[in-house]
Amino acid sequence: MNTRSLIDNVIRPDILALSAYHVPDSSGFVKLDAMENPYVLPQELRTELGRRLADVAMNRYPVPSYTALKEKIRTRLGVPAGFDVVLGNGSDELISMLSIACAKPGAKVLAPVPGFVMYAMSAQFSGLEFVGVPLNADFTLNKAAMLDAIAQHRPAITYLAYPNNPTGNLFDADDMADIIRAVGDAGLVVVDEAYQPFAQASFMPRLPDFPNMIVMRTVSKLGLAGIRLGYMAAGDALLTEFEKVRPPYNINVLTQAAAEFALEHVAILDDQAATLRRERAVLAAALQALPGVEVFPSASNFLLIRLHPSKNSLNNVFAALLDRKVLVKNLGKMHLLLENCLRVTVGTPEENRIFLDALAASLAP
Repeated sequence: MNTRSLIDNVIRPDILALSAYHVPDSSGFVKLDAMENPYVLPQELRTELGRRLADVAMNRYPVPSYTALKEKIRTRLGVPAGFDVVLGNGSDELISMLSIACAKPGAKVLAPVPGFVMYAMSAQFSGLEFVGVPLNADFTLNKAAMLDAIAQHRPAITYLAYPNNPTGNLFDADDMADIIRAVGDAGLVVVDEAYQPFAQASFMPRLPDFPNMIVMRTVSKLGLAGIRLGYMAAGDALLTEFEKVRPPYNINVLTQAAAEFALEHVAILDDQAATLRRERAVLAAALQALPGVEVFPSASNFLLIRLHPSKNSLNNVFAALLDRKVLVKNLGKMHLLLENCLRVTVGTPEENRIFLDALAASLAP
């Protein structure tokens, strides 16, 4: 049997043309490329968590209603009264569920670009057309272009990340509200609040105002990236439809137990987020003081920076950082608006110092 012929015969051409999502090996690096919280739980809580996990019945399937976990999310993470949540194996699975449920023939997904790559990828995987609307040069929403695109394409799903990844900024809330109203009952608007712990701004309290809005979050940025848990809140009628495409045991028992435990101690995670907000300001000021470095405003746990193109080659600086065992994200090829841009996660003070020293040593004089 010819394996290549087999693959060509059965795999979709658009999938054959893709590359798999690449996660670089971070062994031995200061890892500042994935927007993770660098802090762990205190030792006494880790010990207690270990005892809690030891009692989990791993020989049994999860109870797929996840009643206790959903109740903790609703009460401790600010979901308005009368609204429920659907759980996903990270935000990625929630985005996939949305795409599957809305994949009518000819349906479209719309989002500002540059934005989170999984909006477009998940749309493609489900046979939906993706329409990207470029941001303004300063990374603000081009509201007029968004409204024109909505009128032209009538998207089934419109994504608005608040704050946006990879730019880090918060879009104007009034502009977002106008876009949600413009979509109306022709489609859904998903407000992606993955970085809400660092933004201290949210559309979650406005769920009663917009029946077509879904607010999606993850606990990954809050300090629990390893357990892979996302949730989306909306009215019951919408969530009922998305429950139909949710795999029945998508949240494993260890994730469930760890998340319930962490949410019992969410104040500690909130304190860590506050620490990172303070460190973000310190890191931004230090970066701005470096010659040839532009720092963009951020409401997330990362900073987007642009290198002065006449002095520094982005690829050379990125390679020099790798040589110094510092891993950040090279965004130069992601979108034209991100030319000469790097994205760096806010780490501990020590990690940030190592990064600043490495970047300063990597820049042209």
